[in-house]
Amino acid sequence: MTKLKWGMIGGGEGSQIGPAHRLGAQADGQFEFAAGALDHRPDVGRDYAQRLGIAADRAYGSWQDMLEGERGREDRVDLVTVATPNATHFEITKAFLEAGFNVLCEKPMTMSVEEGEEIVRVAEASGKVCAVNYCYSAYPMIRQARAMVRAGEIGKVRLVVTSFSHGHHGDATDADNPRVRWRYDPQMAGVSGQFADCGIHALHMASFICDDEVARLSADFASTIPSRVLEDDAMVNFRMTGGTVGRLWTSSVAIGRQHGFDIQVFGETGGLKWFSEHPNQLEYTPVGGRKQIIEKGEGGLHEDAMRLSRVSIAHPEGFPLAVANIYCDLADAIRGEARDSLPNAADGVRSMAAVHGAVSSAQQDGAWVDARPPMFR
Repeated sequence: MTKLKWGMIGGGEGSQIGPAHRLGAQADGQFEFAAGALDHRPDVGRDYAQRLGIAADRAYGSWQDMLEGERGREDRVDLVTVATPNATHFEITKAFLEAGFNVLCEKPMTMSVEEGEEIVRVAEASGKVCAVNYCYSAYPMIRQARAMVRAGEIGKVRLVVTSFSHGHHGDATDADNPRVRWRYDPQMAGVSGQFADCGIHALHMASFICDDEVARLSADFASTIPSRVLEDDAMVNFRMTGGTVGRLWTSSVAIGRQHGFDIQVFGETGGLKWFSEHPNQLEYTPVGGRKQIIEKGEGGLHEDAMRLSRVSIAHPEGFPLAVANIYCDLADAIRGEARDSLPNAADGVRSMAAVHGAVSSAQQDGAWVDARPPMFR
């Protein structure tokens, strides 16, 4: 099978997410790292790209140079990953879609709902794949949980409770650290801090496993470190279109929690529980029965969980290979085999509508608001 050609924008040297994409994209031999504009400083980006093995003529100084350079090539990249600061996602993603490239965009896909709806329309018009990197939904045991819900193995879902809370921004003396400060600056992060950064992963996960969408929500935001304009802690209650009740807590000042991403799904006949710090296990409890541990790699798993498990039982795969699973689904989609598990532009705009809805609700002391983008109401 011929490798697909892959290019990356952002994710340069020292980036938090860049290595995960480079490992993930190349883990299964389906993509060749062929082009990149990896840094906002042209010379630095070109140098780093070449050190990673990209040919000099495809080591670009800017995303605009990469767009023009790749557009005219017969061997142009099949997929472009956008891993730049949030405020640039819309412009870059739109430009590459309009030029006929498939795109994987880091979350949040856009800064506004209107931009998100525009990306949905552009993606549909282009006929190209536009995916959003909600990579936690690609852990094998999350795919197992979704398949179990779809198969009715816990009955109708009544309640979902999720959190994505850590304490790594809890030190007030570190508030001016540039790697921290931008997340609470409206000019860089947009209208929301912690909820837009981590909370939307938890919200997407709830929708993904429950196979349902958030219809309305009520939010309480807090900036526990006074110098921060945007929230560093949020509690969000929500209701899904099928009637499921949702509870979500997200925080960056929860000192003592590390990654802190977990989800519990409670149905009529059973419950499921997953922790990101123990991703190989899914807890399942049937009504009136004992708790069971379902292990990644064991026999009898649903197909999607089996397909995305690379190593034998008890061997951890970890975060980069969850990202790799997104690239597996992307490779299939680009080759014409659609995967409904691949987070797409519609998921991206739904997340942004929820962010703006939560901000509006918090400003109204928790009033219930519509969480859907206008195009899906």
